[in-house]
Amino acid sequence: MSGDDVRELIADASAAGQRLDRYLSSATGLPRSQIQRLVKAGRVLVEGRRPKASATALPGQQISLSIPPPQPSTLTPEPIPLDILHEDSDLMVLNKPAGLVVHPAPGHQTGTLVHAILYHCPDLPGIGEERRPGIVHRLDKETSGVMVVAKTDAAMASLATQFKGRRVKKTYIALVHGEVKATEGQISADIGRHERDRKRMAIGTRKGREAVTTYRVIKRLGGLTLLQLQPQTGRTHQIRVHLSAIGHPVVGDKVYGGRRERKAAVSLTAERHLLHAWKLGFFHPRTNEWMEFEAPLPPDFPA
Repeated sequence: MSGDDVRELIADASAAGQRLDRYLSSATGLPRSQIQRLVKAGRVLVEGRRPKASATALPGQQISLSIPPPQPSTLTPEPIPLDILHEDSDLMVLNKPAGLVVHPAPGHQTGTLVHAILYHCPDLPGIGEERRPGIVHRLDKETSGVMVVAKTDAAMASLATQFKGRRVKKTYIALVHGEVKATEGQISADIGRHERDRKRMAIGTRKGREAVTTYRVIKRLGGLTLLQLQPQTGRTHQIRVHLSAIGHPVVGDKVYGGRRERKAAVSLTAERHLLHAWKLGFFHPRTNEWMEFEAPLPPDFPA
């Protein structure tokens, strides 16, 4: 089809016994979901025939993929300033300010990070079938700090694999209530969706998943503690839930702060929860070079 990106390949030995969609995702760097859509649309041929996504791939098979050009984004680019730490043809690393929502969602259809990137990158190659950035991981609206965004399918697939395989190094800084006694420690408590309030996460749920966070005290500040934290897993709200669970909720956290947050006078001056994604390290999806970026602490944190 005119304008399509046509890719021809011969399945190698790694195809043996794999589902076709899994193998093609690995071989092309395209998301598996996109491969499945291409198969369903008749844009994948194996030995000249239309297969099923669940078919078993065999070494030596001739496979053709016809990938349509990305369609313009349905979102309107917006001139929102970005603090860019690094940018190349594959990805962008930026320092997200507190208060900026990452991705459009109910209640936040405009003014998001995605809208800002679309404005900054008018020639964005796109992810899947649409010219849009690839959101590999997210930070809460109130959380500031380092984020990496993919520009291409291959970068998206590589970074997603690194996050899933726990190869990405994430370091946060948080100001918490109370004086944490141990200089360093580890919090291991499964996290799942709260059984009564589905907008919250909690420990001790029936369908909780493994969650591990290590921490180190940076400074004790008379009733407060500045902590450095490294989540070893990537559960929703993990750091905030874990710190609340050990009795040291993040200052300004209106969701997980509990009684301590309501009673603490310092909460009156915290306009958001004081959690900052300080450092992020990963392997570049194309060069495989280790890269590490740092976002300085915002002014609402104590010096």
